[in-house]
Amino acid sequence: MAPPDRPARIRLPSPGLQMARAGSSSALHGHGGPGETCSAPSGELLICLGNEPAPNRRRNPIIREPVERAVRRMKKTLLTVVQLLVTGALLYWVFHDPKVREAMAVAIRDADYRWIGAAILMYVVVEFAAIVRWQILLKVQGINLSNARIAALFFIGMFYNQFLPGGTGGDIVKTYLLWKETPTKKPGALLAVMFDRMIGLIALIIITGVLIFLRYDWLTSAPATRPYVGFVLVVFGASVLFVVTSFIVSGFNLFHKLPDRFPGREKMLEISAAYHLYARHWRATSGAFGASLVCHLGTFATFLCVAYAFRANIAPVDFFAIMPVERTISSLPISFAGVGTREYILQIMLSNLCAVPAGAPVDYWFATARLIGLTGFTVILLCCLPGGIVYFFYRPSGAIAHVKMSEMQKEFATLEHEISEQEE
Repeated sequence: MAPPDRPARIRLPSPGLQMARAGSSSALHGHGGPGETCSAPSGELLICLGNEPAPNRRRNPIIREPVERAVRRMKKTLLTVVQLLVTGALLYWVFHDPKVREAMAVAIRDADYRWIGAAILMYVVVEFAAIVRWQILLKVQGINLSNARIAALFFIGMFYNQFLPGGTGGDIVKTYLLWKETPTKKPGALLAVMFDRMIGLIALIIITGVLIFLRYDWLTSAPATRPYVGFVLVVFGASVLFVVTSFIVSGFNLFHKLPDRFPGREKMLEISAAYHLYARHWRATSGAFGASLVCHLGTFATFLCVAYAFRANIAPVDFFAIMPVERTISSLPISFAGVGTREYILQIMLSNLCAVPAGAPVDYWFATARLIGLTGFTVILLCCLPGGIVYFFYRPSGAIAHVKMSEMQKEFATLEHEISEQEE
């Protein structure tokens, strides 16, 4: 650990929107001084995570840290309880109506299960594209693991993202295990995981913008659907603003002008570092972006295959236009893994925008939409289950025994705290 008065140093290119110049860059690695972890000395990007004199030093860490951990645990527990209660209420709503249950039973009986097989294959394509994307991002950081270990870490992350409340538990587990594999490149590993989420967000923003632009009149043709489309447009606008702002802050090197206590300042430093590094490797980043497009469109196609399994009469472009609305709202931390929320949004959109097939009951879409949501989610769960098996047998390189979850959570909290203290 460096002395407490050693500053954290971050040197970025001179101001300007040109994010990268020609020249090679390697992964984040140790360099710069005792107790600091730095990026490669490229002359354009140097990140040194060391201990910086901060106001937090004046507080007693022996008291502060346990209190902060207790507050975080309390918030997490409260959120989990609320999510489980909401999930239970929404599941009751899904199944409580006898007529809808009867219609669901008929739809299941008459389903074309070949489309369910197609949905599973489609989501396997999604997983393959996501593995390729993460491998690209890791290589930019100079982290070279075997294909088997990269795939194993990915499936473990997918498993915990689906089965832990909050949707980010898999990122925590994946980051921890990646740190164990690359103990000298922890900042690079953290940036790779963070940018994996970031580039996925950018791809989803573009897909959402294009699809809603193409089918806006149709999506808003029913009064019941307009509030949900409007909400997604607000989220879309906020996301665009966030990405553009972070790009400008990074490009003009404005982050250092933010006060030390500015909310999210440390995250902006991470995003800025990731932008510069991945912009320099723009060919690799373009490949990762293309893989992100495959991931999102493949997920939409997975649910479309499920819809066709239940003989839904809807054009692919219309269904794809509905999916960003469903994906955005069901990703909110309202229920566990979006269960119930997903079915509700699909019912609202499909029942108000799509015609009821000839000879079908009036509440045809009520049952079909709920089945599409539940079955599509089940397909994703089935494709993520191998991650649980992989985790049971997985051991980081050099480890003697399997890593227990309790030990993982404790050590991750410690490492995350140390890095956040260095960044402040």
